[in-house]
Amino acid sequence: MEELKKINRIIDREYPEAYRETLVVLDGTTGQNALAQARQFMEVADITGIILTKLDGTAKGGIAVAIQSELGIPVKYVGIGEKIDDLQKFDADDFVNALFNVKEKGEA
Repeated sequence: MEELKKINRIIDREYPEAYRETLVVLDGTTGQNALAQARQFMEVADITGIILTKLDGTAKGGIAVAIQSELGIPVKYVGIGEKIDDLQKFDADDFVNALFNVKEKGEA
């Protein structure tokens, strides 16, 4: 965590007007532990988003709701597999439908 603080201090000093995106990658299977990790990272960096991984198996990713509501950090990407193409932009509507097993019109 100290190294992350140092990186941010150097960026602030050397290029304060730089656009920065600070994303934290969290394992979607860890539940409340992911929330605790996000809180720790928020203490040392201005987190702008979350990448939630391992949503390809039994993990429902419900922690995404808790992170957004409790910490106000948006989930920007989700990992649904092991390949680079399996990292997808987060779509809240698709997520909620999948979470509650809702099928789109026209689907069987």
